[in-house]
Amino acid sequence: MKRTTRLWPLCLFFPIFLSGKDSASPKITVAAYYFPNYHTGDRRNIQNKGAGWSEWELVKTARPRFPGHIQPKVPLWGYPDEKDPKVMARKIKAASGHGIDCFIFDWYMYEDGPFLNRCLDEGFLKAKNADRMAFALMWANHDWLEIHPYTRGTEPKVLYPGKVSPGRFEEIGDLLIARYFSKPNYLKIDGRAYFSVYDIQNFLEGFGSVESARTAMARLNEKAVAAGLKGVHWNVVAWGRPLLPVEKVPADFPDLMASLGFDSATSYVWVHHVDLPDRQTDYNRVRDQYLKHWDSVKAEYPIPYFPNVTMGWDPSPRCDRRSAWGNFGYPFTNIIGNNTAENFRTALQMTKDRLLADPGGPRLLNINCWNEWTEGSYLEPDDKNKFGYLEAVKQVFQ
Repeated sequence: MKRTTRLWPLCLFFPIFLSGKDSASPKITVAAYYFPNYHTGDRRNIQNKGAGWSEWELVKTARPRFPGHIQPKVPLWGYPDEKDPKVMARKIKAASGHGIDCFIFDWYMYEDGPFLNRCLDEGFLKAKNADRMAFALMWANHDWLEIHPYTRGTEPKVLYPGKVSPGRFEEIGDLLIARYFSKPNYLKIDGRAYFSVYDIQNFLEGFGSVESARTAMARLNEKAVAAGLKGVHWNVVAWGRPLLPVEKVPADFPDLMASLGFDSATSYVWVHHVDLPDRQTDYNRVRDQYLKHWDSVKAEYPIPYFPNVTMGWDPSPRCDRRSAWGNFGYPFTNIIGNNTAENFRTALQMTKDRLLADPGGPRLLNINCWNEWTEGSYLEPDDKNKFGYLEAVKQVFQ
């Protein structure tokens, strides 16, 4: 299926807005990634962690690992169960009221079934105000490791391989269309349902060849058209520095994007592209390094690139407290410091200005993250910053 990848018309996103200051340009769509491991009752977590477990347990037990290290992070809303529609309704109200248009859910679907899906299926989609926000899926098709928490020096155990068979992908595609893409508030670009793939290497290996993968993508696109959509907007998450021990950076990423027929690329978090040389590397240094990366991929990638703004980085809550802390590899890594709400606001403004400076360019950015509490990157209010990070989004985008 032939695709044109370099053309980028305006006013593509659902919902479509016009800027109050410049009615000639569409409003930038602001999306926030959502990590759905803060609810109880998932069958896999029950099997591996016991009844009643969620990743809130790691947030609660986090402790400072060096002088000046701010842990634990304490949520202002307590430790609610996100599969409760009332809990999700509060999140939707706060997000939509502070300039966030869309949640991009980290979506886990394996050969043998779903994982962490109750947050979206029972929480977000059943919230009384769900229509106030768009939503989309980022297929987190990486291997799921037993690292919650991780004991340094042990071999990370793969619990659920991310690679799926071609037959299973056909089933997944049917589910995507019936359960998600068909929703009126699902994020669409030029009428096509936005679907992001995190691990392009796992995706490709599941099919065995570029040709087979591209054929499967085209078939899902045809099914979407038959269901009344204009197709699927295929997005790929690009990263140059592996984080998880099993991640592999594919060779010739730009050629692979084009060969598979992806429509756009994006990033999940800044630390996929920059180094953290200091125990607490300054936020503004990391920001500036990421902006250089953005400049390079705009020239290198054959498809449009949606930039990322990261709030912070500190995966120490996923480190076993009995293990000595240091910069040894995920989750034992250096962290981002000086990530004040004001510095975050400046990064958002710089990103917005860069997007608007490109008249024919994309009008979407994503934020890491609405709730990556155990990686130190969240917009939800805490007891120290209150609503400071959400207010930063509001100041720039509303």
